[in-house]
Amino acid sequence: MSSTHTPAGTPSSRRWLALGLIAAAQFMVIMDTSIIGVALPEMQRDLGFSPEGLTWVFNAYVVAFGGLLLLGGRLSDLFGARRIFGAGWAILAVGSLLAGLAANPTTELVGRAVQGAGSALIAPAALTLLFTIFGANPGELTKALSLYGAAAPAGGTAGVFLGGVLTEYASWPWVFFINVPLAAVVLATMRSVMPQGTTRPGSLDVAGAVTVTAGLGSLVFGVVTAPQSGWTSPITLLAGAAGIGLLSTFVLLQARRREPLMRLGIFRAPNLAAANFAQFMLGAAWIPMFFFVNLYLQQVLGLGAFASGAALLPLTVTIMIGMIALAPRLIGRFGPQAMTVAGLAVLAAGLVWLSFIGPDGSFVADVLPASLVTAAGMAMAFIPSLGLALSSAAPEEGGLASGIVSTNYQVGSALGLAAMTALASAFGADRVGDAAAQTAGYSAGLLGAAAIAAVGALVTNAWLRSTAPATPETDELPAAV
Repeated sequence: MSSTHTPAGTPSSRRWLALGLIAAAQFMVIMDTSIIGVALPEMQRDLGFSPEGLTWVFNAYVVAFGGLLLLGGRLSDLFGARRIFGAGWAILAVGSLLAGLAANPTTELVGRAVQGAGSALIAPAALTLLFTIFGANPGELTKALSLYGAAAPAGGTAGVFLGGVLTEYASWPWVFFINVPLAAVVLATMRSVMPQGTTRPGSLDVAGAVTVTAGLGSLVFGVVTAPQSGWTSPITLLAGAAGIGLLSTFVLLQARRREPLMRLGIFRAPNLAAANFAQFMLGAAWIPMFFFVNLYLQQVLGLGAFASGAALLPLTVTIMIGMIALAPRLIGRFGPQAMTVAGLAVLAAGLVWLSFIGPDGSFVADVLPASLVTAAGMAMAFIPSLGLALSSAAPEEGGLASGIVSTNYQVGSALGLAAMTALASAFGADRVGDAAAQTAGYSAGLLGAAAIAAVGALVTNAWLRSTAPATPETDELPAAV
């Protein structure tokens, strides 16, 4: 069966209001990963977290989010993207209430995991709805993707500010409670502005859902715990082996089932695998950069949380301007393949420049110019690679394609951050109080991230099939996107 609402029949004003809700979803998903940072010390004191356990306030969200994204995409295809979008917001609100009302570490971590599960439904459903609403018009699609992409850095920066404001002037539970009124607004308005999304008959591959969710969750669990427990510790090796074994079982199940959770043949679509690889490498290079720059500003240069957040505003503004105003024109002129490769290369160059930070450096000289170059690279590569990844799949598999690309970016982010954190620690980043050692460690981590971006550019250049750019006057994605 299909939706009773068609994208072509959605009035223009409601299309852009729907995009506002979709962008709010991206904003919230990213904000929830950054808003807790400033609140962690008070949470540790009030709830009795150990230093090691405190990291799981972040990790519980990441593990649930990364492990359930593919399932969220499949559910969008079977039951309609709007329905799953709304379910995700409802689950996020419940998890936020649970996390804010928690009186002990266990309840807090359960609440964070529930938040991650809600976000795993929201993210792929939001992308599916975006393509349902704007996919028929390449020019509008490019603009919609640009606004959607710009919501991510805005959410990351807003999280730093809001976390500090709410923790200082209210209390730490409000970093979670703030999700509840936004969820209520989305749930109250989405039916009037969003199409239902197509649905189709079929059964849910329960065995596939269990194995892929457990496999991704185990793999992410092993990676995020490795910096604390050690890369060769029994828990890391066991989690990694379990993750690989479960994911291998998942692939075997998908090859044999008539209605699999993820049709393996989807990867034969031109550019789908290559564009997802580009998204994976973008996450693996970008998130460590953001992490190390923030630590350098606070632990070496001595900036406070608010000052550090303000220092990141130029980077955020550059990305937003690049994605909204420049990326659509450049994609139309040069094509998505060239833009993806060039963006990864520019990101690598900016990261190399950032690696020259010094223990007696300054924000204006050591961080600002290089960070703007990395922001330009991210803005150039993110939108075209995302568009290629989503548009390469058949329309009826839009939710699956959204789940795959969201999973690749999030898992790439988790793997890249864990690996680069371990590299930075090996060069002295964990020697708190020793500015020279910490700076050397951050520099090593930034060089490692630059290598990831450079490899991404080289492989993507060889893997992506060339697509003809549109004429400069159209400012539209080419027909392939």
